[in-house]
Amino acid sequence: MNIELTADQKALRDAVAKICAKFPDAYWLACDRDHRFPEEFVAAIAAGGWLGIAMPREHGGAGLGVTEAAIMMHTIARSGAGMAGASSVHINLFGPMPLVIAGNAAQQAAFLPPLISGKDRVCFGVTEPDAGLDTTRITTRAVKQGGHYVVTGRKIWTSTAQSATHILLLARTTPIEECARPADGLSLFYADLDRSKVEVREIAKMGRHAVDSNMLFIDGLIVSADRLIGREGDGFAMLLHGLNPERILVAAEAIGIGEDALSRAALYARERKVFGRPIGQNQAIQHPLARCHAELEAAKLMMFRGAALFDAGQPCGVEANMAKYLAAEAGYHACETAVMTHGGMGYAQEFHVERLLREVLITRIAPVSREMILSHIAEKALGLPKSY
Repeated sequence: MNIELTADQKALRDAVAKICAKFPDAYWLACDRDHRFPEEFVAAIAAGGWLGIAMPREHGGAGLGVTEAAIMMHTIARSGAGMAGASSVHINLFGPMPLVIAGNAAQQAAFLPPLISGKDRVCFGVTEPDAGLDTTRITTRAVKQGGHYVVTGRKIWTSTAQSATHILLLARTTPIEECARPADGLSLFYADLDRSKVEVREIAKMGRHAVDSNMLFIDGLIVSADRLIGREGDGFAMLLHGLNPERILVAAEAIGIGEDALSRAALYARERKVFGRPIGQNQAIQHPLARCHAELEAAKLMMFRGAALFDAGQPCGVEANMAKYLAAEAGYHACETAVMTHGGMGYAQEFHVERLLREVLITRIAPVSREMILSHIAEKALGLPKSY
Protein backbone atom coordinates (compact mmCIF):
# COMPACT_ATOMS: atom_id res chain seq x y z
CA MET A 1 0.00 0.00 0.00
CA ASN A 2 1.42 3.37 -1.04
CA ILE A 3 0.72 6.04 1.56
CA GLU A 4 2.67 8.80 -0.17
CA LEU A 5 0.28 11.72 -0.61
CA THR A 6 -0.65 12.59 -4.16
CA ALA A 7 -0.12 16.10 -5.52
CA ASP A 8 -3.83 16.84 -5.03
CA GLN A 9 -3.75 15.55 -1.44
CA LYS A 10 -0.71 17.69 -0.66
CA ALA A 11 -2.49 20.71 -2.13
CA LEU A 12 -5.51 19.93 0.06
CA ARG A 13 -3.31 19.65 3.14
CA ASP A 14 -1.55 22.92 2.37
CA ALA A 15 -4.81 24.77 1.73
CA VAL A 16 -6.28 23.64 5.05
CA ALA A 17 -3.02 24.46 6.83
CA LYS A 18 -3.16 27.97 5.36
CA ILE A 19 -6.57 28.50 6.96
CA CYS A 20 -5.37 27.05 10.27
CA ALA A 21 -2.39 29.40 10.30
CA LYS A 22 -4.81 32.31 10.74
CA PHE A 23 -5.79 30.90 14.14
CA PRO A 24 -2.72 30.90 16.40
CA ASP A 25 -2.22 29.25 19.77
CA ALA A 26 -3.57 32.33 21.53
CA TYR A 27 -6.91 31.92 19.76
CA TRP A 28 -7.33 28.33 20.88
CA LEU A 29 -6.19 29.07 24.41
CA ALA A 30 -8.76 31.87 24.63
CA CYS A 31 -11.54 29.59 23.33
CA ASP A 32 -10.54 27.00 25.92
CA ARG A 33 -10.39 29.49 28.79
CA ASP A 34 -13.66 31.19 27.85
CA HIS A 35 -15.52 27.98 26.91
CA ARG A 36 -16.29 29.69 23.60
CA PHE A 37 -17.19 27.82 20.41
CA PRO A 38 -14.68 28.66 17.63
CA GLU A 39 -17.24 30.25 15.32
CA GLU A 40 -14.63 32.18 13.33
CA PHE A 41 -12.65 29.04 12.60
CA VAL A 42 -15.72 27.07 11.51
CA ALA A 43 -16.78 29.96 9.28
CA ALA A 44 -13.34 30.02 7.65
CA ILE A 45 -13.40 26.26 7.04
CA ALA A 46 -16.93 26.53 5.59
CA ALA A 47 -15.93 29.47 3.37
CA GLY A 48 -13.13 27.34 1.97
CA GLY A 49 -15.66 24.65 1.03
CA TRP A 50 -14.10 22.07 3.33
CA LEU A 51 -17.19 21.10 5.35
CA GLY A 52 -18.36 19.12 2.33
CA ILE A 53 -15.05 17.41 1.60
CA ALA A 54 -16.65 13.94 1.54
CA MET A 55 -20.09 15.04 0.33
CA PRO A 56 -21.41 14.59 -3.25
CA ARG A 57 -20.40 17.17 -5.82
CA GLU A 58 -23.97 17.60 -7.05
CA HIS A 59 -24.90 19.07 -3.68
CA GLY A 60 -21.92 21.38 -3.34
CA GLY A 61 -19.43 18.96 -1.81
CA ALA A 62 -15.96 18.02 -3.01
CA GLY A 63 -16.83 14.37 -3.58
CA LEU A 64 -13.58 13.18 -2.03
CA GLY A 65 -12.96 10.17 0.19
CA VAL A 66 -12.41 9.47 3.86
CA THR A 67 -8.67 9.49 3.14
CA GLU A 68 -8.86 13.15 2.15
CA ALA A 69 -11.12 13.91 5.10
CA ALA A 70 -8.58 12.27 7.41
CA ILE A 71 -5.78 14.38 5.91
CA MET A 72 -7.87 17.47 6.56
CA MET A 73 -8.64 16.54 10.18
CA HIS A 74 -5.03 15.56 10.86
CA THR A 75 -3.92 18.95 9.55
CA ILE A 76 -6.41 20.82 11.75
CA ALA A 77 -5.53 18.87 14.89
CA ARG A 78 -1.79 19.23 14.29
CA SER A 79 -2.04 23.00 13.81
CA GLY A 80 -2.53 23.67 17.52
CA ALA A 81 -6.31 23.58 17.26
CA GLY A 82 -6.42 20.20 19.00
CA MET A 83 -9.78 18.55 19.59
CA ALA A 84 -11.40 21.97 19.91
CA GLY A 85 -10.79 22.69 16.25
CA ALA A 86 -11.34 19.12 15.10
CA SER A 87 -14.58 18.58 17.01
CA SER A 88 -16.04 21.84 15.79
CA VAL A 89 -16.17 20.53 12.22
CA HIS A 90 -15.80 16.75 12.09
CA ILE A 91 -19.49 15.96 12.72
CA ASN A 92 -20.11 17.44 9.26
CA LEU A 93 -17.65 14.97 7.75
CA PHE A 94 -19.01 11.67 9.09
CA GLY A 95 -22.41 12.55 10.55
CA PRO A 96 -24.26 13.03 7.25
CA MET A 97 -22.92 9.77 5.78
CA PRO A 98 -26.25 7.98 6.34
CA LEU A 99 -27.89 10.79 4.37
CA VAL A 100 -25.39 10.36 1.55
CA ILE A 101 -25.73 6.58 1.42
CA ALA A 102 -29.37 5.98 2.36
CA GLY A 103 -31.13 9.31 1.97
CA ASN A 104 -33.43 9.77 -1.00
CA ALA A 105 -32.82 12.40 -3.66
CA ALA A 106 -35.21 14.92 -2.10
CA GLN A 107 -33.60 14.56 1.33
CA GLN A 108 -30.11 14.97 -0.04
CA ALA A 109 -31.08 18.04 -2.05
CA ALA A 110 -32.79 19.64 0.94
CA PHE A 111 -30.40 18.76 3.75
CA LEU A 112 -26.86 18.49 2.37
CA PRO A 113 -26.26 21.93 0.77
CA PRO A 114 -27.02 23.89 3.99
CA LEU A 115 -24.70 21.58 5.95
CA ILE A 116 -21.92 21.97 3.40
CA SER A 117 -22.24 25.77 3.33
CA GLY A 118 -22.28 25.99 7.12
CA LYS A 119 -25.76 27.49 7.21
CA ASP A 120 -27.05 24.46 9.14
CA ARG A 121 -25.25 22.59 11.89
CA VAL A 122 -26.07 19.02 12.87
CA CYS A 123 -25.47 17.17 16.13
CA PHE A 124 -25.48 13.41 16.70
CA GLY A 125 -28.18 12.02 19.01
CA VAL A 126 -27.32 8.38 19.64
CA THR A 127 -25.77 7.71 23.08
CA GLU A 128 -28.08 7.46 26.09
CA PRO A 129 -27.29 7.59 29.81
CA ASP A 130 -28.69 4.13 30.60
CA ALA A 131 -27.44 2.37 27.46
CA GLY A 132 -23.91 3.68 26.96
CA LEU A 133 -22.16 1.65 24.28
CA ASP A 134 -25.00 -0.88 24.15
CA THR A 135 -26.74 1.10 21.44
CA THR A 136 -29.41 -1.52 20.74
CA ARG A 137 -30.75 -0.93 24.28
CA ILE A 138 -31.61 2.72 23.83
CA THR A 139 -35.06 3.68 25.08
CA THR A 140 -35.82 6.87 23.18
CA ARG A 141 -39.09 6.14 21.38
CA ALA A 142 -40.48 7.45 18.11
CA VAL A 143 -44.18 6.66 17.80
CA LYS A 144 -45.81 7.18 14.41
CA GLN A 145 -49.00 9.20 14.37
CA GLY A 146 -50.30 9.76 10.85
CA GLY A 147 -47.70 11.60 8.80
CA HIS A 148 -45.26 12.22 11.62
CA TYR A 149 -43.48 10.65 14.58
CA VAL A 150 -43.57 11.80 18.19
CA VAL A 151 -40.20 11.33 19.90
CA THR A 152 -39.59 11.13 23.65
CA GLY A 153 -36.41 10.18 25.46
CA ARG A 154 -32.92 11.26 26.53
CA LYS A 155 -29.51 11.56 24.89
CA ILE A 156 -26.11 12.23 26.39
CA TRP A 157 -22.70 13.43 25.19
CA THR A 158 -24.29 15.18 22.23
CA SER A 159 -21.63 17.57 20.95
CA THR A 160 -22.43 21.04 19.51
CA ALA A 161 -26.10 20.83 20.54
CA GLN A 162 -25.89 24.33 22.02
CA SER A 163 -25.75 25.79 18.53
CA ALA A 164 -26.96 22.95 16.28
CA THR A 165 -29.98 23.54 14.07
CA HIS A 166 -30.62 19.82 13.40
CA ILE A 167 -30.07 16.45 15.01
CA LEU A 168 -29.36 13.07 13.44
CA LEU A 169 -31.49 11.13 15.88
CA LEU A 170 -31.63 7.40 16.57
CA ALA A 171 -34.84 6.20 18.21
CA ARG A 172 -36.69 2.94 18.70
CA THR A 173 -39.79 2.66 16.52
CA THR A 174 -40.57 -0.95 17.48
CA PRO A 175 -40.28 -2.17 21.09
CA ILE A 176 -37.26 -4.43 21.50
CA GLU A 177 -39.37 -7.31 22.82
CA GLU A 178 -41.22 -7.36 19.49
CA CYS A 179 -38.00 -7.58 17.43
CA ALA A 180 -36.22 -10.70 16.21
CA ARG A 181 -32.87 -9.11 17.03
CA PRO A 182 -31.97 -6.26 19.40
CA ALA A 183 -30.56 -4.27 16.46
CA ASP A 184 -33.96 -4.34 14.71
CA GLY A 185 -36.64 -1.74 15.29
CA LEU A 186 -34.30 1.27 15.48
CA SER A 187 -34.84 4.16 13.07
CA LEU A 188 -32.74 7.15 12.10
CA PHE A 189 -34.18 10.63 11.61
CA TYR A 190 -32.83 13.97 10.46
CA ALA A 191 -34.88 16.28 12.65
CA ASP A 192 -35.08 19.97 13.41
CA LEU A 193 -33.69 20.63 16.88
CA ASP A 194 -36.90 22.21 18.19
CA ARG A 195 -35.84 23.68 21.53
CA SER A 196 -39.43 24.01 22.68
CA LYS A 197 -39.47 20.19 22.77
CA VAL A 198 -35.80 19.48 23.49
CA GLU A 199 -34.02 20.76 26.58
CA VAL A 200 -30.27 21.03 25.95
CA ARG A 201 -28.22 20.99 29.14
CA GLU A 202 -24.45 21.42 28.88
CA ILE A 203 -22.16 19.00 30.71
CA ALA A 204 -19.19 20.56 32.53
CA LYS A 205 -16.14 18.53 31.62
CA MET A 206 -12.38 18.13 31.89
CA GLY A 207 -11.23 19.41 28.51
CA ARG A 208 -12.30 20.47 25.03
CA HIS A 209 -14.04 23.40 26.68
CA ALA A 210 -14.52 25.22 23.39
CA VAL A 211 -16.90 22.56 22.05
CA ASP A 212 -19.95 21.82 24.16
CA SER A 213 -21.14 18.36 25.22
CA ASN A 214 -24.72 18.04 26.32
CA MET A 215 -27.54 16.07 27.88
CA LEU A 216 -30.76 16.23 25.84
CA PHE A 217 -34.24 15.77 27.28
CA ILE A 218 -36.71 15.15 24.45
CA ASP A 219 -40.41 15.52 25.23
CA GLY A 220 -42.87 15.20 22.37
CA LEU A 221 -40.59 16.25 19.50
CA ILE A 222 -42.58 16.15 16.25
CA VAL A 223 -40.63 14.69 13.32
CA SER A 224 -42.22 14.55 9.89
CA ALA A 225 -42.23 11.08 8.30
CA ASP A 226 -40.23 12.44 5.37
CA ARG A 227 -37.32 12.96 7.79
CA LEU A 228 -36.88 9.19 8.21
CA ILE A 229 -33.54 8.13 6.70
CA GLY A 230 -33.83 4.83 4.85
CA ARG A 231 -36.49 2.38 5.97
CA GLU A 232 -38.16 2.28 9.36
CA GLY A 233 -36.40 -0.23 11.58
CA ASP A 234 -33.10 -0.08 9.66
CA GLY A 235 -31.60 2.73 11.71
CA PHE A 236 -28.86 0.67 13.29
CA ALA A 237 -27.59 -0.40 9.86
CA MET A 238 -27.81 3.23 8.68
CA LEU A 239 -25.82 4.34 11.71
CA LEU A 240 -22.97 1.98 10.82
CA HIS A 241 -22.32 3.98 7.66
CA GLY A 242 -20.93 6.76 9.84
CA LEU A 243 -19.14 4.76 12.53
CA ASN A 244 -16.10 3.49 10.63
CA PRO A 245 -15.35 6.90 9.07
CA GLU A 246 -15.71 8.45 12.52
CA ARG A 247 -13.14 6.07 14.00
CA ILE A 248 -10.72 6.83 11.16
CA LEU A 249 -11.14 10.58 11.58
CA VAL A 250 -10.73 10.41 15.37
CA ALA A 251 -7.52 8.43 14.75
CA ALA A 252 -6.26 11.15 12.39
CA GLU A 253 -7.05 13.79 14.99
CA ALA A 254 -5.34 11.94 17.84
CA ILE A 255 -2.23 11.51 15.69
CA GLY A 256 -2.26 15.20 14.78
CA ILE A 257 -2.54 16.27 18.42
CA GLY A 258 0.24 13.87 19.39
CA GLU A 259 2.50 15.18 16.64
CA ASP A 260 1.83 18.76 17.70
CA ALA A 261 2.68 17.96 21.31
CA LEU A 262 5.79 16.05 20.26
CA SER A 263 6.97 18.95 18.09
CA ARG A 264 6.55 21.36 21.00
CA ALA A 265 8.41 19.01 23.33
CA ALA A 266 11.31 18.55 20.90
CA LEU A 267 11.61 22.32 20.48
CA TYR A 268 11.65 22.83 24.23
CA ALA A 269 14.21 20.04 24.68
CA ARG A 270 16.51 21.69 22.14
CA GLU A 271 16.27 25.13 23.72
CA ARG A 272 16.02 24.42 27.45
CA LYS A 273 19.45 24.21 29.10
CA VAL A 274 20.13 22.66 32.48
CA PHE A 275 23.59 21.88 33.89
CA GLY A 276 25.13 23.68 30.93
CA ARG A 277 23.59 21.59 28.13
CA PRO A 278 20.25 21.20 26.29
CA ILE A 279 18.03 18.73 28.09
CA GLY A 280 17.42 17.10 24.70
CA GLN A 281 21.00 15.90 24.74
CA ASN A 282 20.08 13.53 27.56
CA GLN A 283 18.88 10.08 26.55
CA ALA A 284 16.31 10.16 29.35
CA ILE A 285 14.63 12.92 27.33
CA GLN A 286 15.49 11.63 23.85
CA HIS A 287 14.28 8.06 24.17
CA PRO A 288 10.70 8.75 25.34
CA LEU A 289 10.28 11.32 22.57
CA ALA A 290 11.70 8.98 19.94
CA ARG A 291 9.40 6.19 21.13
CA CYS A 292 6.40 8.51 20.79
CA HIS A 293 7.43 9.37 17.23
CA ALA A 294 7.61 5.68 16.31
CA GLU A 295 4.20 4.99 17.87
CA LEU A 296 2.57 7.90 16.03
CA GLU A 297 4.04 6.84 12.69
CA ALA A 298 2.81 3.26 13.18
CA ALA A 299 -0.68 4.49 14.08
CA LYS A 300 -0.70 6.71 10.99
CA LEU A 301 -0.05 3.70 8.78
CA MET A 302 -3.07 1.88 10.21
CA MET A 303 -5.21 5.00 9.91
CA PHE A 304 -4.41 5.31 6.21
CA ARG A 305 -5.01 1.57 5.79
CA GLY A 306 -8.51 1.85 7.24
CA ALA A 307 -9.27 4.92 5.13
CA ALA A 308 -8.07 3.24 1.94
CA LEU A 309 -10.26 0.20 2.56
CA PHE A 310 -13.32 2.36 3.25
CA ASP A 311 -12.78 4.41 0.11
CA ALA A 312 -12.39 1.19 -1.91
CA GLY A 313 -15.73 -0.08 -0.61
CA GLN A 314 -14.05 -2.91 1.28
CA PRO A 315 -14.82 -4.13 4.83
CA CYS A 316 -12.77 -2.00 7.23
CA GLY A 317 -14.32 -2.44 10.66
CA VAL A 318 -11.30 -4.12 12.22
CA GLU A 319 -8.83 -1.72 10.61
CA ALA A 320 -10.85 1.38 11.53
CA ASN A 321 -11.08 0.23 15.14
CA MET A 322 -7.40 -0.69 15.31
CA ALA A 323 -6.51 2.72 13.90
CA LYS A 324 -8.59 4.46 16.53
CA TYR A 325 -7.08 2.34 19.31
CA LEU A 326 -3.46 2.75 18.25
CA ALA A 327 -3.79 6.45 17.47
CA ALA A 328 -5.54 7.31 20.74
CA GLU A 329 -2.89 5.49 22.76
CA ALA A 330 -0.02 7.01 20.76
CA GLY A 331 -1.52 10.50 20.89
CA TYR A 332 -2.09 10.34 24.62
CA HIS A 333 1.41 8.96 25.24
CA ALA A 334 2.94 11.76 23.16
CA CYS A 335 1.01 14.47 25.01
CA GLU A 336 1.86 13.02 28.41
CA THR A 337 5.53 12.79 27.42
CA ALA A 338 5.43 16.37 26.15
CA VAL A 339 4.15 17.61 29.52
CA MET A 340 6.85 15.68 31.36
CA THR A 341 9.54 16.96 28.98
CA HIS A 342 8.55 20.51 29.86
CA GLY A 343 8.81 19.69 33.56
CA GLY A 344 7.02 22.24 35.71
CA MET A 345 6.31 24.44 32.69
CA GLY A 346 4.35 21.58 31.16
CA TYR A 347 1.71 22.36 33.76
CA ALA A 348 1.54 25.98 32.61
CA GLN A 349 -1.05 27.04 30.05
CA GLU A 350 1.40 29.20 28.11
CA PHE A 351 3.16 26.15 26.65
CA HIS A 352 -0.16 24.57 25.54
CA VAL A 353 0.86 20.96 26.14
CA GLU A 354 -1.41 20.71 29.20
CA ARG A 355 -4.34 21.71 26.97
CA LEU A 356 -3.40 19.11 24.40
CA LEU A 357 -3.16 16.42 27.10
CA ARG A 358 -6.62 17.28 28.40
CA GLU A 359 -8.07 17.26 24.90
CA VAL A 360 -6.43 14.09 23.57
CA LEU A 361 -7.73 12.04 26.49
CA ILE A 362 -11.21 12.02 24.97
CA THR A 363 -9.95 10.01 22.00
CA ARG A 364 -9.22 7.10 24.34
CA ILE A 365 -12.80 7.17 25.66
CA ALA A 366 -15.02 8.16 22.74
CA PRO A 367 -16.72 7.32 20.48
CA VAL A 368 -15.92 3.80 21.67
CA SER A 369 -13.79 2.64 24.59
CA ARG A 370 -10.45 0.88 24.30
CA GLU A 371 -11.95 -2.23 25.89
CA MET A 372 -14.81 -2.47 23.39
CA ILE A 373 -12.34 -2.11 20.53
CA LEU A 374 -10.18 -4.91 21.90
CA SER A 375 -13.25 -7.12 22.28
CA HIS A 376 -14.21 -6.36 18.67
CA ILE A 377 -10.72 -7.22 17.41
CA ALA A 378 -10.67 -10.43 19.45
CA GLU A 379 -13.98 -11.53 17.93
CA LYS A 380 -13.61 -10.32 14.34
CA ALA A 381 -9.89 -10.80 13.74
CA LEU A 382 -9.04 -13.68 16.07
CA GLY A 383 -12.26 -15.67 15.92
CA LEU A 384 -12.78 -15.64 19.69
CA PRO A 385 -16.27 -15.92 21.20
CA LYS A 386 -18.18 -12.67 21.59
CA SER A 387 -17.67 -11.46 25.15
CA TYR A 388 -20.54 -9.01 25.55
